[in-house]
Amino acid sequence: MSLRIKKVLVSQPKPSSEKSPYFDVAEKYGVSIDFRPFIKVEGLTAKEFRLQKVSILDYTAVVFTARTAISHFFSLCEELRIVIPETMKYFCMTEAIAVYLQKYIVYRKRKVFFGQTGKPEDLVTVINKHNKEKFLLPVSDVHKEDLMDLLDAKKIDYTKAVMYRTVSNDFEESEKFDYDMILFFSPAGIASLLKNFPNFDQQNIKIGTFGPTTAKAVRDADLRLDIEAPSPEAPSMTAALELFLKEHNKKK
Repeated sequence: MSLRIKKVLVSQPKPSSEKSPYFDVAEKYGVSIDFRPFIKVEGLTAKEFRLQKVSILDYTAVVFTARTAISHFFSLCEELRIVIPETMKYFCMTEAIAVYLQKYIVYRKRKVFFGQTGKPEDLVTVINKHNKEKFLLPVSDVHKEDLMDLLDAKKIDYTKAVMYRTVSNDFEESEKFDYDMILFFSPAGIASLLKNFPNFDQQNIKIGTFGPTTAKAVRDADLRLDIEAPSPEAPSMTAALELFLKEHNKKK
């Protein structure tokens, strides 16, 4: 007989809204859910960035795929004492990312552009209308290549520059680690688990993942995968969690 799940660790920041489905699941099935990221993002230092021999002022446009990229781009510019000219154009994956630029620049529609769907293909269509620009693409040390493949196909003049990286968010010795279930969302999260707990013994601890690459990382680490999302029955992590608890925990 399976042990009842009482305490779940979600390896993401705590939701800002009380309306998160995680809270509904916790109440419905009588479980305690903690939120604790296993990974964090940190910016490269100016010294590290200079090793790439990329001169930011050589470019007439910047492409942002995430708000994180915006934050680290402007932070790095400040550290390098670079003043971005008002003529610089900005191309963003979504309108929400574009709006985030207001934290750093005076927002003018004539120099801020964004895709309508959030898909790389849509953004590249917008970029291609300005194909005389010289584009800079700030990225993380681990990044997808799909956008770059599309830019290459259109022969867009761009340079990618690593400006931030994903690192393990270390646990303090005083932090309790007494969970019945852990939910992961990236291979880096699995790597962080094994870095923090090199002698990790899974035993009865259930592991859930979102996305095929994270599931593969669990199996590659010779760990047992108990919940895998998305699936036809569970399109989200919370739906997968609820399905599992329905089987193992009695409803309140």
